[in-house]
Amino acid sequence: QVQLQESGGGSVQSGGSLTLSCAASEDTRSTYCMAWFRQVPGKEREGVAAISIIYDITNYADSVKGRFTLSRDNTQNTLYLRMVNLQPEDTAMYYCAAQSAPCTVGLDRSRFNIWGQGTQVTVPH
Repeated sequence: QVQLQESGGGSVQSGGSLTLSCAASEDTRSTYCMAWFRQVPGKEREGVAAISIIYDITNYADSVKGRFTLSRDNTQNTLYLRMVNLQPEDTAMYYCAAQSAPCTVGLDRSRFNIWGQGTQVTVPH
């Protein structure tokens, strides 16, 4: 099955920007939905954004709408999450996930069966 590798995390001041990358080991356009989740220690993993590339459908959590944007480089099998105006409450471990087709862009973590190792995003108070 496809393997996922995240990168791009780091520490950024409030109001700053980061772009996370998720490199897939194979072309996921027609066989998977992709998503980003995040988790803070002691809390449930929450969905941030999801995409069905073949149907060109995206879904964003209310907390990130207008600030986070998904994009993809199909030649590199890479999914990006551009994050602007970052706030301390965005601090979390960010995970890339894939859901085998047929799939949906709902942000229910139980639907996603493939996960990367995560990349940390920190926005200090």
